[in-house]
Amino acid sequence: MRVLVTAKVKAVTPNPPILLSFLKAFRDWTQYVVNEIWSDKKIPSMKELHHRFYKVLRKQGFRAHHCHKIERRAKEVVKAVKKNKGRKPILRKLTARLDQWDYKLDLNSKTMRIAVLNNKWVELKLQWYSYLDKYFNGSWRLKEVLVSYRDNEIWVYLTFEKEVKLREPRTIMGVDINFNNITYVIVNMNSKFITMGTIPFNGLKRALAHKIIVEKIQRKYPKKWRYVREIREAVRKHGRRARNILVDSCHYISRRIVEISREYNAVIVLEDLDGLRNRANGSRRFNKKLTLWTYRRIQAYIRYKALIEGLNVVYVDPRGTSRTSPLGGKLVSINYRWVKLSNGYIVTRDIIASWNLALRGYKLLTRDVGSRGFVETPKAPDQMQPQEGMREKPVLVP
Repeated sequence: MRVLVTAKVKAVTPNPPILLSFLKAFRDWTQYVVNEIWSDKKIPSMKELHHRFYKVLRKQGFRAHHCHKIERRAKEVVKAVKKNKGRKPILRKLTARLDQWDYKLDLNSKTMRIAVLNNKWVELKLQWYSYLDKYFNGSWRLKEVLVSYRDNEIWVYLTFEKEVKLREPRTIMGVDINFNNITYVIVNMNSKFITMGTIPFNGLKRALAHKIIVEKIQRKYPKKWRYVREIREAVRKHGRRARNILVDSCHYISRRIVEISREYNAVIVLEDLDGLRNRANGSRRFNKKLTLWTYRRIQAYIRYKALIEGLNVVYVDPRGTSRTSPLGGKLVSINYRWVKLSNGYIVTRDIIASWNLALRGYKLLTRDVGSRGFVETPKAPDQMQPQEGMREKPVLVP
């Protein structure tokens, strides 16, 4: 299996106008292709897009691989928006994807030269991070890069590829993701209980405090906050803090889960939470939490960190996991949090849920494991997010 990880680094260039001109052209001509194919009854294939737009794009000064990336990006945008039944998309971000033939990276000087319009090249000086060195140790290969300009800053996303062989599992770990904690239960390959634990999740509470501050500022200045620079910067500052807190918390939790899973050589079983937001119908405070709750991001981080270690992740239906006894018999409810098992033990519903997830994962694996050996289920979260702080973004390719 191939695992792709994208590292995000800041860059500067001595020729900003040339770079900006290229990024604007890349965006505008991607929008042109989107507009042209939006009304088509069927989304064109890459071959059809090539015949329709390649010569037009080449006349604008784009290289051959630029044209391919523009066509592919336009197709991805149209396909995604039509799948969600949205309106015709309007592209605003200044970003460009570049194949490995359209850039040259010098590790000694930490610079990158990228090809722009009319066969010109622009040099970027990269702000190097020490964690990047591990991707140049021979096991990772540098693939495409993405150059982006926003908030008067240039960012470069370096995509690395690695072949990973999945381990043969010895145990199964069910992981229940909650607002305040992540609970796990590990069972062996005979579905017998081994151990359990809880990892506190305080990031949501801290991020929620910043979100409340933002809303207070917006209520105090309902008309001015968008136009007064000092007020707008205060809103952005607290918004960034909330986002960074959640990202860092998600990384900490996912690392701990993968470390424990690696110790027990466990398959990680996560909840298939598609449609959760549509089903949720809680209080205003619950809905405010739900907007910040990063269950899908945590799942994505767990999945790609686990795959890098050769550990597998599967997804099961979570319905009824907190209301069913994993030991059989009747589950006696004490209150909204605590329940009593048939053997007399009193545990939390989180433990019950994660235990049942592990058992459902066991049933799934025993059904899927045969003469072929262990195989990965193709289900995966749609949203992938960064790895090192806010600097990496994973993409998984089966």
